Amino acid sequence: MKLSDSFDPRRLRPRQPGRWRWRFAAALAAVIAALGILASLAGVAALLHRQPATDVLHIEPSAGAVLLVIGLLALWLGVLFWRLARRRARTRDGLSLSPRLMKKRD
Repeated sequence: MKLSDSFDPRRLRPRQPGRWRWRFAAALAAVIAALGILASLAGVAALLHRQPATDVLHIEPSAGAVLLVIGLLALWLGVLFWRLARRRARTRDGLSLSPRLMKKRD
């Protein structure tokens, strides 16, 4: 079979929209998860009375407990959104595969 230089097999498939939106959403979710980790660590430090020796970061233990809960919630939501955005960015439009099969393909 003779191959032509002007033949481009990518022209045969319809152009798919870019997946940069899902990548941006995954990056934003990773930032939310990182902020959740930092807030959780600050809450634990307040509960254990191991805060830095600065007056600016002085947090009461009750506020530390609230900060810990908010941090854990932000961490959970960040990981959940990151996994969702990552899965959406990696899906193919042509095939309908179950998530279990997608996990084995990665």
